[in-house]
Amino acid sequence: MKEKVVLAYSGGLDTTAIIPWLKEHFDYDVVCCCIDCGQGSELEGLQERAKLSGASKLYIEDLVDDFAENYIVPCVQANATYENKYLLGTSMARPAIAKRLVEIARKEGAVAICTVQPAKAMTRSVSSLASRHWLRTSRSSLHGV
Repeated sequence: MKEKVVLAYSGGLDTTAIIPWLKEHFDYDVVCCCIDCGQGSELEGLQERAKLSGASKLYIEDLVDDFAENYIVPCVQANATYENKYLLGTSMARPAIAKRLVEIARKEGAVAICTVQPAKAMTRSVSSLASRHWLRTSRSSLHGV
């Protein structure tokens, strides 16, 4: 049986192209996971796109309410803005997404979680100390360390 990897899947070019690459280079069974934080119509056609690219499964997880209540509201209350200009929307979503990816990886018995992040977006995103700590401890838990 092939080892599984959970791929944080947006349906865009990068995450769609990485599916066959993961299969060819690592012989993984790729399980895609799209986290719905309010994207709306962007989620249309994901199932077909993921399957045509070689994914064995696609989860579309609705986190809209959890994201609003447990991430957006506290960040707004804390006035968490980038250079006092705009809310950290992308950064706010990262801990919620990471948490759900870990849950699905455990459920699927995956050996890894794969994320694809364009360099331009990476330079704009701001990771908080708390989310980095959470990701570290989640990674350790996933691997039983």
